[in-house]
Amino acid sequence: VCTGFFDDETETPDDYTDMLTAWAARKVPLICANPDLVVERGHRMIPCAGAMAAYYDRLGGETRIAGKPHQPIYDASIAAAREVRGEFPLSRVVAIGDGMPTDVRGALDYGLDLLYISHGIHAREYVVDGHTDEAALGAFLAREQASPRWWMPRLV
Repeated sequence: VCTGFFDDETETPDDYTDMLTAWAARKVPLICANPDLVVERGHRMIPCAGAMAAYYDRLGGETRIAGKPHQPIYDASIAAAREVRGEFPLSRVVAIGDGMPTDVRGALDYGLDLLYISHGIHAREYVVDGHTDEAALGAFLAREQASPRWWMPRLV
């Protein structure tokens, strides 16, 4: 089960080549508990478990992905919330995220409203001099076929 790197401050997937190659040869499945490829830490992008799973896949290993954007994580989250709050319509749920392949795709595919965080992992696509260029953001979202209900620079 992979939740991330031993030292995500300094390592890359290449640092795990020997271990992963040996596992792939033994046909050991890698269960990725967080499919994010990168996460933002301060002003840096840090590799995440999804990057390790993608590398393992390229090495010929079998990967099993749990979490966003896959439906079971949303089913489980909604079920847990309903245990605490009682029944509610999905229209009362808002997902918050910055990652197109995980947060955004999962929420929109599940039918949830989305608050997109523009200064996250895709900021280089449309942030100029520290500000979100709304036209560039719109073009990026159109290319990604994503239509969040709202956006804001940072979740603070």
